[in-house]
Amino acid sequence: MNYITPIFFGFISAFIGIIPPGLINMTAAKVNHKEGKRNALWFVFGAILVIFFQVFFAILFAKIINSRPDIVTLLREIGFGIFTALTIYFLGIAKAPTGKTKKLKKRSKTKRFFLGMLLSALNFFPIPYYVFVCISLASYKLFLFDLTSIFIFVIGSVMGSFLVFYVYISFFNRIESKRDYIMKNMNTIIGSITGLVSIITLINIINYYW
Repeated sequence: MNYITPIFFGFISAFIGIIPPGLINMTAAKVNHKEGKRNALWFVFGAILVIFFQVFFAILFAKIINSRPDIVTLLREIGFGIFTALTIYFLGIAKAPTGKTKKLKKRSKTKRFFLGMLLSALNFFPIPYYVFVCISLASYKLFLFDLTSIFIFVIGSVMGSFLVFYVYISFFNRIESKRDYIMKNMNTIIGSITGLVSIITLINIINYYW
């Protein structure tokens, strides 16, 4: 049994999905800055607990969808339309975010744990993201929907998520000094990523029909 492939792709998928500055990772950094690393880590543990179940259920959805080639093709076409629209929006329409963040009041580590769970639960992006990732990997025979591979992939995604959060916590001062620049260019970054995904999806659609 190959354990390296699912944990590698789980790790890389999580890393790519979480590395852009967002509500959860920036909040983790802010908690660390205002309240210390211990509270920040409790916040991260809460977020990761929810991510664990989000990834697991996303893979189960992907397994069901993957058994229907017609649905997979339809989702690719829908995904191409969505990612193309997002690319146009972020590169040509959206205004640059201001990068302003709210001040955090000092809270207990238990409250930070549940805050991490809450913010992570409110973030619905991981489910469709991991569904798309797993279906794409399965189409290239890089992922199997057996229980062992699923569990290892989830562990890899948790490890990747934790690493990104820990980087934000540990290097907050450096991130903060460059945060305004990053936030001003975030639309370009996201638009470039969605544009690349659109091209890859279009290639897959063309290969399927040809």
